[in-house]
Amino acid sequence: MPAMPTTQDTAAAADTPTLSVRTVWISDLHLGTPGCQAKALLDFLRDVECETLYLVGDIIDGWQLKRSWYWPQAHNDVVQKLLRKARKGTRVIFIPGNHDEFARKYLLHNFGGVDVMEEAIHVTADGKRLWITHGDLYDGVIQCARWLAIAGDLAYEFTLKVNRWFNHIRAKFRLPYWSLSRYLKHKVKRAVSYINEFENAVAREAKKRGAHGVVCGHIHHAEIREIDGILYCNDGDWVESLTALVEHHDGRLEIIDRGDEAALPGMLPAAKAKPAVPLALPVPTAVVKTAVSDTLVS
Repeated sequence: MPAMPTTQDTAAAADTPTLSVRTVWISDLHLGTPGCQAKALLDFLRDVECETLYLVGDIIDGWQLKRSWYWPQAHNDVVQKLLRKARKGTRVIFIPGNHDEFARKYLLHNFGGVDVMEEAIHVTADGKRLWITHGDLYDGVIQCARWLAIAGDLAYEFTLKVNRWFNHIRAKFRLPYWSLSRYLKHKVKRAVSYINEFENAVAREAKKRGAHGVVCGHIHHAEIREIDGILYCNDGDWVESLTALVEHHDGRLEIIDRGDEAALPGMLPAAKAKPAVPLALPVPTAVVKTAVSDTLVS
């Protein structure tokens, strides 16, 4: 008679990665807020194995924690999982964003195996140089009207609360998850214009730095596309989109979408958008600078 699995065996099996990639980028986790999808994020971190993991800003929401402390066990579990990956040999690089700007005081320090950097240059397996930044330094609202950014953050928080209430009702009727904030971003003309301006701004900066592409977060809108010869990659967020950017071992880039896990109990998964097609840009012959600037104003 075969031996019954032990608790340790079950835990080990649950923690066995099912996706092996070279690099993972995640951002905008917003740990410390009710909107953070910590359980789905923890499941993803358990499923994926990588050589390098980039935390591309807004990992901990310092703005929200200043207003009201919120830190459930699931959020602590995410932090412990990240530290565990670092201990097991994954290179973990944390690039602070505007919501966790407090960490910019500790640039070039290492905490529990996690390197804190202002920005980074990542070289893919097929030779593309990608500039890694959260992106808030290229957001005119953040830089020129901080009060407006904070007001917008409060409005977004309110939208998420309304969205949770609305989806609880939809769950009773077995309807799929629906995102109010995502709908507004795609339909409101000014929001669409803001996203386009942001994407163009970071793409221009990547070109100035001689990079082949840029990976960022900040606007909670996952995408891979080419902008004026620059590969623009946004890894999305873990509040609503539940997306990550990964580099496969051959250098291909892909957006991993876990959006179906945002559904509430009793809900049907949201209809998935067509998966992003990984792009591969030819490596230009021009000399590309390799040094990472450390002179940005935080």
